[in-house]
Amino acid sequence: MFVLLALVFALGFVFFGVGSGSTGISDALQNAFSFGHSSGGTSISKLQKKVAKSPQNATAWRDLATALEQKQKTSDAVDALERYTALRPSDQGALAELAAQYSNLATTYSNDYAAAQAEAVSASTPGDVFAPPASTPFGKAFSDPNALKDPISAAVSALTSSKQNTAYTNYLDAQRKAEGVYQRLVKLNPRDATTQIQLGQAAQAAQDTSTAIAAFEKFLKLAPTDPLAPQVKQALKSLRAQSAPAASASPSG
Repeated sequence: MFVLLALVFALGFVFFGVGSGSTGISDALQNAFSFGHSSGGTSISKLQKKVAKSPQNATAWRDLATALEQKQKTSDAVDALERYTALRPSDQGALAELAAQYSNLATTYSNDYAAAQAEAVSASTPGDVFAPPASTPFGKAFSDPNALKDPISAAVSALTSSKQNTAYTNYLDAQRKAEGVYQRLVKLNPRDATTQIQLGQAAQAAQDTSTAIAAFEKFLKLAPTDPLAPQVKQALKSLRAQSAPAASASPSG
């Protein structure tokens, strides 16, 4: 699972690397993370009271989202942006911002996964250090996975495994929600090449191969000479290779 996660990051985030030469994408990212909408200095608690009193007040939700972003309360900001975009579904700037916030959450969860992985590695060391000599009967039993178990090591292993699974599940969920937001953006502006490549990247990270392929193909049609085109072509080659075994394994009609 860890190797798969690392591969997803390596393939996905390559498109947003510094110095790619694709000014459209870099500008879009700058806009998404600039959060230029001002909350006017209103406190989060006051804004929360305001939206509780008037849940259909789109401006209040927008201001609350900005205030939460400024405090790096990403999960809460996502909730506020979801409420705002439900009321203002055609606000492309807010949708791009929402997708960026989901990507922030995915990064947080990927870091949680890496930390749990490191914890699992470090937790295995004490058991090895204090294990009895392998030449003794007790040592042989200790090292036999089907025999005596170290209860502490087993508990730590179960805990770290649970943390990894939770982090990975949360990561995929955030990426799939980011993909959903980009799909909303594509419907609003289907000929925007930047949105297509962002959708492809999010779909790839969410392991939605068919959507990633379609988005990348659309990007190449819209921007065949973009500096990122060679990287997209390489990603497409990899994605098609991944989907081929699944297609051949499907029962024929």
